Parts: sequence; C-alpha cells; structure tokens
Amino acid sequence: MSARRFASDMRDALAKGYVSKLPSFNSIFDYLQMESLTPYLKYLITESALPLKSIETDFAVDSSGFSTTRFVRWFDVKYGNNEDWHEWIKMHLVCGVRTHIVTGVELTSARTHDAPYLKPLLAQTAQAGFKMQEVSADKGYISYDNLQAVVDHGATPYMPFKTNVTGKRGTELWKRMFHYYSFKREEFLTHYHKRSNVETTFSMIKAKFGERLRSKTETAQINEALCKVLCHNLCVIIQSVYELGIAPEFTSEAA
Repeated sequence: MSARRFASDMRDALAKGYVSKLPSFNSIFDYLQMESLTPYLKYLITESALPLKSIETDFAVDSSGFSTTRFVRWFDVKYGNNEDWHEWIKMHLVCGVRTHIVTGVELTSARTHDAPYLKPLLAQTAQAGFKMQEVSADKGYISYDNLQAVVDHGATPYMPFKTNVTGKRGTELWKRMFHYYSFKREEFLTHYHKRSNVETTFSMIKAKFGERLRSKTETAQINEALCKVLCHNLCVIIQSVYELGIAPEFTSEAA
C-alpha cells in the first residue's frame, strides 16, 4: 500500500505502545533511500532466522526477479516494434527446506550470473550458526569452487551437471560428484529435489508481500526487497512457534 495509507496503521501502533513516536510517511521513504540501512536489514534477516538453527540442516539456493516501476525500451529487430518492459532486480537467497526460513540474501542487477553468489550466501548461513548438511542448487551454480565451498562448510553439494560434462577433467571432488550423479541418479535426485523449496519460498514472499517494488531509486528498491524478506522470516517464525513449538529467542537478545 502507499505510505499515506500506511500512516493509519502507524497511528494504531502508537496508540498500542508499539512505537514511541509517530513518524511522517516521508520518513519511510527517506530511510529506504539510505545505503547505510542495507547492512542493518541483512543483519536483521540473519537474526530473525536464528530460532530455527537447531531445526534446519538442509538448504536450497536460487534467484528470482522482482519488477520495478521503471521501464526499459526494447526494440524488436525482426518486426520493427518498440516495447517497454519493466526493469527488475535479482534476489539471490538461501533458505531452509523444512520451514522456508531465509538465512542469507543478496540483491544484484537483473542479468547477473547466479554462481558467484553461492559463497556469500553460504557464509551468511554459517555465520548465523547453522550447521549445513546438504545444499541443493540448479545447474547455474555448478563449478569447481562452488562444490568445494559447500564441502568446506561441512555439507554435501547436490548440483546437477550440464550435458556437455564428461567427468574426465576437474578436481577429485568434481569427479566424485559427477560419478555419483551419473550412476546413482535416482538417489541423487531425491536429495536434489529439495531445491524446489526455494521456489516455494519465493512464491510465499511474492504472494504475501508483492512481486513488484514500488520504490524509484536502486538503493530504495534493494532495501524494500530486503524488507519483504525480513517480513517473510517473521511470518515463518510465528508459524513455527505454533507448528513446531519453538521458543522465539534470538541470540543477541538473550545475551
């Protein structure tokens, strides 16, 4: 909704004592446009996942696009038509396959490759204290370095190989995983298909909080997308309280 419409919710929050001061609706926009807000939102996303670190051991990685209000002009050479397409930003995230809690997230431009962002996502998950046993990702993430990065975190990588891979070259880890993928395909796919849960996570975020970013500037769009992920995590924690009986205690708060 618009910030003006949201002002009525803020007045309600003030009356109930949830906030100590009623901010102007423009203050929300001012903060969203601050680059210094981005690391705080990432930190809060990690913190919000902490109550589930004893539950989640298997993780899935993928990316998805969030459209913006800006347009990019595209020219159809074949037919000579001009079309306006929405620009979008790409969200890379890693989630637990059991509860769909997001443990790490990165935002990039629309046409950025996925593979380079596996390492930072794993690092965020490990930094939060999650013990990874399995990591599932699609072919876009397969590389020597990414397989080794997963193993370095104590987990088994489940990434299918491309059709032109023979397994004759590469590291010893690469060869072992290729032969496992080739000769025990059914067993491999049983683990790999846990990756479908990251698609569910994106669907949950977009269905509940929208797939379009209303902010105008790039910084504000990144912060708005991070806010969607943070709200998703809070919803997952609330659901887990009732379904799994967890106590929502956060590490820094307890300390």
